Amino acid sequence: MEIPLDLARTLAVVIDEGTFDAAARRLRITPSAVSQRVKALEQQLGRVLVVRSKPARATEAGAPIVRLARQVALLEHDALAEFGLDEASARPISLALAVNADSLATWFLPALARVGERRSVVFDLHRDDQDFTAGLLESGTVLGAVTSQSAPVAGCLVRPLGVMRYEAVATPAFAERWSLMSHAAAHAAHAAHAAHAAHAAHAAHAALAEAPLVDFDRRDDLQRAHLSACGVDPDGPPRHFVPASSDFASAVKLGLGWGMLPGIQAADELERGALVCIGGTPIDVPLFWQQWNLRSALLTAVADELAVEARTALANP
Repeated sequence: MEIPLDLARTLAVVIDEGTFDAAARRLRITPSAVSQRVKALEQQLGRVLVVRSKPARATEAGAPIVRLARQVALLEHDALAEFGLDEASARPISLALAVNADSLATWFLPALARVGERRSVVFDLHRDDQDFTAGLLESGTVLGAVTSQSAPVAGCLVRPLGVMRYEAVATPAFAERWSLMSHAAAHAAHAAHAAHAAHAAHAAHAALAEAPLVDFDRRDDLQRAHLSACGVDPDGPPRHFVPASSDFASAVKLGLGWGMLPGIQAADELERGALVCIGGTPIDVPLFWQQWNLRSALLTAVADELAVEARTALANP
């Protein structure tokens, strides 16, 4: 059995665009023609390939077909480039990548900009927590991903990028208001084996249990991990939810609450004294680049530029 590539490409466009109408506009055909192509592919393969919801999504059977269409498009793009086609005159290829919010807000985009200067490419970025981006590779939604998963996804290559190190920080005024300075002092006392360490620790835990914190969303476990490490109920404190990395950092810097910020987002303010560390052990999140195992010059160029940028922005593992 053969998979008609024109029909597979149509399915991939439906998934990319989210609706049959939007796919029709991109393909410059009627929505009815898009529907007929997808139905023909489903009949030929004997499987339902797309959930006709808003947005449309691939079924488990449809995911490998979408993945095939994207792989063929990427390899076709590389082949045409090797033939010497003037890329500037060709329609750019769309490259779907997944990245965690903090990387996207800090070090990720400069690497893509350098690739974009040299190649005819546009990027379709999918933002998700680093613990979940690998799932977008498995489903065929993206061709590469920044992920915390070190074990390669089936059919993928993996490359270590470095460590994003997070520290618990707050504004000096917020830390003083909620006695979080005593939290930092308690950890110093423990480290020095001071005589009053137990009393200081009790005061520190009481302060952390009451002080508002900032969470990215309800899957963000960094603040919870910090509280647990300090012996505080991670579900106890009141919390703000600010679901954008730059806005999350701004909320902490404006004194809405304390939060775990990566060094790249907090270094300047810590140096100026606009933020203070409130103690506790930093949390290291190792990051890896995973991509489909294809001999693609474009995908290799992206991986190489990301590795260069990560060496500057991230800590060594």
